Amino acid sequence: MLQTTVWYTTYCCAPILFALLVQAAHTAEPVKITNNRDFIQHLCWSPDGKLFAMTRIHQGKMGVWTMRADGTDWKVLVKTDQPTFDPHWSPDSGQLLFVFDRLQGTDGKLQIDRIDLDGGNQKNVIPHQAFEESPRWSPDGKSLLWVSTRTRNQELFLADVEGKNPRQLTSEAAMDNNPSWSPDGKSIAFASSRSGHFDIYTMPTEGGKATRLTNLATLDFWPVWSPSGKQIAFTSNRDGNYEIYLMDADGKNPRNVSKHMSSDHYPTWSPDGKKLAYISNRDGGYNIYIQTID
Repeated sequence: MLQTTVWYTTYCCAPILFALLVQAAHTAEPVKITNNRDFIQHLCWSPDGKLFAMTRIHQGKMGVWTMRADGTDWKVLVKTDQPTFDPHWSPDSGQLLFVFDRLQGTDGKLQIDRIDLDGGNQKNVIPHQAFEESPRWSPDGKSLLWVSTRTRNQELFLADVEGKNPRQLTSEAAMDNNPSWSPDGKSIAFASSRSGHFDIYTMPTEGGKATRLTNLATLDFWPVWSPSGKQIAFTSNRDGNYEIYLMDADGKNPRNVSKHMSSDHYPTWSPDGKKLAYISNRDGGYNIYIQTID
């Protein structure tokens, strides 16, 4: 009986045990790099890998902040009493686009500005016409995407990097938001409620037919393309809470990579495509975690 048990364990269970060990080896635990008690969102890793930019509410003020990729040296980028949020890096990591909310009483006049990393040379590039949000610099640095409600609904718009020659890319009764450039600049991923709930779509940069990638009657949003262009990370509540998901660029093989009962949001890729950073409240605060992706 003992020999039979040893034989079964060694030869029959070995493949199962090996598979479990391989799975464990490829499920890296995220590393917490901050110890923050402020609310943070809109995380964005710089193309050179050295810094993060984000929206932070600190001492009652919403602003764009940067910090080193190791979680140190927090700096407020725009010194103003007006709210600023949703930063996005230039390809050379030297500048940031962001939303500037010029408060007038209880109303906000949202516009998109550009600023140097040292806080100098702030310039308005998309003047306020409606809610101008979610600016995204193109990979070649020549264009920018953003979301506007100037047609009374959230739609995607494209302009050159100075904000000239704007044109509307989407025209739907539903909301289109959270745009993300593919690394080659030929496609855009975005979230849309055109199916009755928020899904992830892709479309050509010049506009045209959108391809639906997710379809689970859940909330899928904040897509970000991997540096290789082969995968898209996004936030989803399909498991009952917000998690970070990965899928192939065609929508196949979705998988949960954060796997925690907390809320995990705003994934952003390291420049080499080997890691994802995201914001989680798993320790009671809102902090940044970095997870290796295999």
